[in-house]
Amino acid sequence: MIKSSRATSLFLQGAVTAGIIYLGYLLFLNTQANLEARNIASGFGFFSTEAGLPISNTLLPYTPADTYGYAFFIGVVNTLYVAILGIFAATTIGVLIGVSRVSGNWLIAKMAEIYVETLRNIPLLLTLFFSYGVIIASLPSPRNSIHPFFGCFLNNRGLYLPKPIFQEGFGLVMTAFVLSLVIAFVLSRWADRYHDRTGVSIPVGWIGAAVLFGLPAIVLFAIGVPVRWEGAVLQGFNFSGGMVLRPEFTALMIGLVLYTAAFIGENVRSGIQAVDIGQLEAARSFGVGNGVIMRRIILPQALRIIIPATTNDYTSLVKNSSLAVAIGYPDMVSVGGTIIGQNDQAIEIIGLWMAVYLAINLLISSLMNLFNSRIQLKEGSE
Repeated sequence: MIKSSRATSLFLQGAVTAGIIYLGYLLFLNTQANLEARNIASGFGFFSTEAGLPISNTLLPYTPADTYGYAFFIGVVNTLYVAILGIFAATTIGVLIGVSRVSGNWLIAKMAEIYVETLRNIPLLLTLFFSYGVIIASLPSPRNSIHPFFGCFLNNRGLYLPKPIFQEGFGLVMTAFVLSLVIAFVLSRWADRYHDRTGVSIPVGWIGAAVLFGLPAIVLFAIGVPVRWEGAVLQGFNFSGGMVLRPEFTALMIGLVLYTAAFIGENVRSGIQAVDIGQLEAARSFGVGNGVIMRRIILPQALRIIIPATTNDYTSLVKNSSLAVAIGYPDMVSVGGTIIGQNDQAIEIIGLWMAVYLAINLLISSLMNLFNSRIQLKEGSE
């Protein structure tokens, strides 16, 4: 009876799989027929032709004489750049908001609550329009730039910063930085084992920070600071030289980070409140300060609740970055849309959009799931 039931189950699963494959095959044939009827070429051969497509914000060298394939790659790099910076910035602000939500200070907790309730209930697209059309547009012209400190200029064309020019010998500084990372990691592992063996805590955070920043600084000054700074200079109606954060990029980061941080803040709040209140009372009975309690007792346990929900917010941030097309930032969707308009090959570009977003989000999910599995309590671990 059991074998018959298993065989029936396998047969049904096989039949459903075969049906899905057949439907996919029919869809492929129908698509090919429609493309031929409209004389639309298929394939990725156009990726090797000259794009003639200007892209304003690029991290890598690019000219309109480059190919469509390289132009699309530039869009992917821009998307990854926004996603990585956005995740780090949104996490930092979100943790601060979440901790503030459970603060004993009424004013701080209420301000954090207003932030969360406001940002979560306004569509992200409107937040982007506000940051671009109100905040950025209200900045002065280049000739009347805000000059907060040396070498920096803020105006409606962007934020101009001094650009570091690395000279010969700077590789030794990077080598020292990598070495300091290794030393800090080894020191942290040793301090954990020493604490487990003796019960004595070593301020490894301060020591690690001193090693991490001190060793590269010593090497930097010992070899004569092999870095030259190129500042922005006003020429005509705009600045030239230095580094610049364009208004489109800045507005996109403001909107994405503030919006996503509101959701992460709620994840942090719920995680903190899920920790047993008895642990907080026990720590206070030993005279432990509130800051140490939050860093060493509450947050490590709350992470087990925070991470699964935050993983979803990270992937949402990546997908929401496609709204950059609304304010003119050349991400993957914006560049791909222009390519579609010039070549009429929407299927290929849309397929690449789906593949890239899927790959990025699966990578984020895999890394977060790996981290989550390492911090989860294991049965019998005590």
